Amino acid sequence: MHLYLIGHDYHFECENVCRLFLPLEKIITHHEEQPTQPEGLVVCCTMEPTDIGARLSCRVWLESFDETIETMVQQTGDDFSDLCELSLCTLLYRLLVKLLGFTQGWGLITGVRPVKLLRRLVRESGEAAALQYFTDKLLVSEEKRTLCHTTLQAEDKLLALSRPDSFSLYISIPFCPTRCDYCSFVSQTVVQAKKLIPVYVEQLCKEIAYTGELARRLGLRLETVYFGGGTPTTLSAEQLTALFRAVESSFDLSCLREYTVEAGRPDTVTAEKLAAIRSAGVGRVSINPQTLQPAVLAGIGRKHTVDQFYEAFDLARKAGFTNINTDLIAGLPGDDYAGFADTLERILALDPESVTVHTLSMKRASNIMLQHRADYRVQDDAVRMVQLSADALPRAGYAPYYLYRQSRTVGNQENVGWAKPGCEGLYNVYIMDETHTILGCGAGAVSKLKQPGTDYLERIFNYKFPYEYNSGLEEMLSRKESVVTFYEKYGTL
Repeated sequence: MHLYLIGHDYHFECENVCRLFLPLEKIITHHEEQPTQPEGLVVCCTMEPTDIGARLSCRVWLESFDETIETMVQQTGDDFSDLCELSLCTLLYRLLVKLLGFTQGWGLITGVRPVKLLRRLVRESGEAAALQYFTDKLLVSEEKRTLCHTTLQAEDKLLALSRPDSFSLYISIPFCPTRCDYCSFVSQTVVQAKKLIPVYVEQLCKEIAYTGELARRLGLRLETVYFGGGTPTTLSAEQLTALFRAVESSFDLSCLREYTVEAGRPDTVTAEKLAAIRSAGVGRVSINPQTLQPAVLAGIGRKHTVDQFYEAFDLARKAGFTNINTDLIAGLPGDDYAGFADTLERILALDPESVTVHTLSMKRASNIMLQHRADYRVQDDAVRMVQLSADALPRAGYAPYYLYRQSRTVGNQENVGWAKPGCEGLYNVYIMDETHTILGCGAGAVSKLKQPGTDYLERIFNYKFPYEYNSGLEEMLSRKESVVTFYEKYGTL
């Protein structure tokens, strides 16, 4: 499709509105007059200055469809540019709805953190006005607005636990048994990286120790620890134990509220590894089937079986874990509404403490996209799958506690963490809300330094790939000295 922007440069939001409806379409942006004989889908968004503000218009045409709508925006203050951008995107949204015949549950919201947006609006204008703005200005449906508001209320209780001197620790294990076809994370299969793992664990222990030294020097309070990846349980029990001991010896865990390890791939879970995890004081694990449909599992490159998931879940219960999360994905290739409904029913029969329902995101670097297997025509099924989970999980005693969105999701849906009372994943909330500092260790980890009392963040990036990480530890430790500089400048209030 061709997108013409005339008299303004609101290309980012205009492109995002187009992607809400046509996520796989290549968008060619022009800053010139619209063509007289367009080919294919053409969108023209125009802004003309007037004596009192600006005249905005949007034209969309494809074959026999050719319509234009316009509006006026008055110059009333410093938010004039923002009002023009929102108004132009609204015109574009309404025309695409008319052309394509469907609306978006999230309306004009294209960002990844709608709950954080709602929280800011509540803070600025009050709850009633904020909710009305979601409906009237951002065109969010009643169902999504209610979901967002309910999640906000749950999050606020968890955010209140954090203090100005709080922080969380993230440990990255960027290895997996195989690469799932929907994944675009920087992780390597064990076959590719087996020789790198021993050195990686050794170097990671050193970075953990150095990071702990910085935290102690600054008097920071550790709230949550999260081992993610990749798949941490790709490591052996001995390697996991070495990392747990490094965390225990390097950090003050006396105030720790949550310790999580992703045991995401059932085919990596053993009784020995679970015993090592439990002995370290870890209270929460995540065992992720994504689906319980064998053909769908095979089609997305998950090499484990349904039985292996059940075995892993049972092993975790026998190891003493009373807080288990399971991840599901709506909209997977080869799945349908009936299959997802069966998966959800069987997961609920296991009675996990939390269930995270993701919607498939069609990431450019994933095998699904690279092999041209993405099919956006399944969006109606994906919408129904997500709605089913939003209906069934509350009836089973779960409530939404965190929510985020990704670009190019099938059906433009969301990812929601559902939990029983008291079993919410604190780290998930803190990372999504950007509540406090996150200190990251390992390849691909990003430390996010949060200025207390503000929205200001600074980031420190580790090397992405394990081979870079193994040889570049000194450089990364040097970068981490800026943690001290940051807190010397901003303090902990």
